[in-house]
Amino acid sequence: AGGLLLSASTSHCLGRQSRLYSSSSSSSRNYGSTSSSSSKQQSVSNQPQPELGFVRGGYTTAIFSPDRIRNFCIIAHIDHGKSTLADRLMQMTGAVPPGSRPQYLDKLQVERERGITIKAQTASLVHRHTDGHDYLLNLIDTPGHVDFSYEVSRSLAACQGALLLVDASQGVQAQTVANFYLAFELELSLLPVLNKVDLPSADPAAAAAQLVAVFDVRQDEVLQVSAKTGQGLQQLLPAIIERVPPPSGSVASPLQLRVFDALHDGYRGVVVLVAVVNGCLKAGDKLTAASTGQEYEALEVGILAPEPHSTGQLLTGQVGYVIPG
Repeated sequence: AGGLLLSASTSHCLGRQSRLYSSSSSSSRNYGSTSSSSSKQQSVSNQPQPELGFVRGGYTTAIFSPDRIRNFCIIAHIDHGKSTLADRLMQMTGAVPPGSRPQYLDKLQVERERGITIKAQTASLVHRHTDGHDYLLNLIDTPGHVDFSYEVSRSLAACQGALLLVDASQGVQAQTVANFYLAFELELSLLPVLNKVDLPSADPAAAAAQLVAVFDVRQDEVLQVSAKTGQGLQQLLPAIIERVPPPSGSVASPLQLRVFDALHDGYRGVVVLVAVVNGCLKAGDKLTAASTGQEYEALEVGILAPEPHSTGQLLTGQVGYVIPG
């Protein structure tokens, strides 16, 4: 599930490891300020701000080592609130402002008209955990219809964990079970989440009992939230950090990319969504497709936050896009 693009040469990151994954607290410098208080203000103002998201918060990919990265997706039966939850997570982390259009990650007209997700999208979110560290949370949005199970499996292959979302008023349904087994076969860490607990018809106790019986999860592992009202969501991001493992891989290894989707941009051409398995990807790198041997050049490299943002490089464990030429 999901192809691989391999670089034609060994990783060019080998000589730069000491400069990668720099601490966010070491980015400020004092250029001749005469006042200690103004120096302190300069230092504070240069610190990344997680509440503003990756781009406006002043983050770079070099800040996040693999242990500070969590790649996860949301799997659910249709109409169980997956797109609404994704919208709310992006708003909570400053990736999009409050009041942004609903179904933000659904770009295609048919997706917005039918209320289902067809194409995979990613959103790189930043959250400051209780340990004081900033974490990069890569949400990989999965298609939301049973007819796209292959596309779901490719998105899952780029993740280490998944939110198993269930409507508290409807309980476990067919697509919930199908997606569970896809994730289970890939050995993803699963976080069971009950959504829509604010509805009058919701029965969280019965739905939680059903999750325990069907998926063999513990009762205390089930999170209860309302993506619509925001109820319970403050516990969700910490749970992702604590219960989803970081990606494996080594920056010292040759570059390997997992391709999990692609789209066509009318102005830029093909945009490939990738997860860096090993090494690091930099604009200008020569890439070779593992399946065909076709060679490409990485013309642009960046993340989706959730809008495209060119970063020039992607490091081990990170998820983003590359425009090949």
